Amino acid sequence: MTTTSFRAEHDAALSAEAERFLYEEADLLDDWRLPEWLELFLPEGQYLVPSTDLPDGDPGRDLFLVQDDRFLLEQRIGSLMKRSAHAEYPHSRTRRMISNVVAGADAEGRIHIRANFAVFRMRNGAFDTYVGCYRHVLERNEDGALRYLVRRAVLDLAALRPHGKVSIIL
Repeated sequence: MTTTSFRAEHDAALSAEAERFLYEEADLLDDWRLPEWLELFLPEGQYLVPSTDLPDGDPGRDLFLVQDDRFLLEQRIGSLMKRSAHAEYPHSRTRRMISNVVAGADAEGRIHIRANFAVFRMRNGAFDTYVGCYRHVLERNEDGALRYLVRRAVLDLAALRPHGKVSIIL
């Protein structure tokens, strides 16, 4: 869906529902309730973070910072929740700010969400800020709840410095 058609198909009620969904997700992530967060994904769901030099990259052919299917995402969460995950133990303190949420549905009934984000991460006296745009694709599960088909976090950073890595869920 192009940006132009996305705006033309904007749905105010769906945008409000998407905004609530993103706020609830932010609470789960900021509270490190990662197993609960995983339940926001469909079985075929993907979590994608494209490289900073190719934000519109295709996961089938381009290098991504994170390119997890449901199985890999379960493994990532399992690692992050253990004390042996030195990059995140003790867990970072994070706060997510989400704005400019716009949602619309395509002809197949998939829900496309665009939103801006800032994730503030505090750990070991360091303060990092990740800024970008979400470009998500969701579907409703059998109960009618929104669930991720594709969760895509596009960073606006030119590079990951001084961060060097993405050890948290954006």
